[in-house]
Parts: sequence; structure tokens; C-alpha cells
Amino acid sequence: MSFGRNPHVSKAEAAEQKALDARDDDSRKRAYLEAAHLWERAAEREKPGKKRDEYLQNAERNRALEAGAEEAEDTPAPNVIPFPRRV
Repeated sequence: MSFGRNPHVSKAEAAEQKALDARDDDSRKRAYLEAAHLWERAAEREKPGKKRDEYLQNAERNRALEAGAEEAEDTPAPNVIPFPRRV
């Protein structure tokens, strides 16, 4: 760990990437909540100012994305047969 750097920023960015790469909605929701929590922890470590506000906005955005994933889950899926995925 280097001095003067906030370790929670890289962890929050990794959690956001994990949410983008998630295959199912439950994993995506958990990853967005984890990212929001880590952004809040990063904001706690900063002095009041521009970076702290930016980190708090990132936390709010991730909570909104998690809520959006929750709302998308509630909408009924169309009656379409998807193509099978190739692995």
C-alpha cells in the first residue's frame, strides 16, 4: 500500500467492473451495492472538498443503478426465445 493514496477507490472501481461483468441480476445488484459502500468508505477518508463530493456522487449513482436493476427485474420479459450462448 502506498502512502497518500485512498485504497478504497481502486476497490470501488473493481466492484463497478464486477457489476458490469455480472451475468445475472442478483450478482449485479450485490456488486453495485458493494461499490456504493466502497465509494462511501473512500469519501470518509477524504477531507471535505471536490474528491469527497465526487466519491459520494459515485455512491449515489451505484445505488441508483442497483435500484434500476431491481426495477428491470420487475418488468415482465417478452415472449422471445433467445439464441443459445456460445461459450
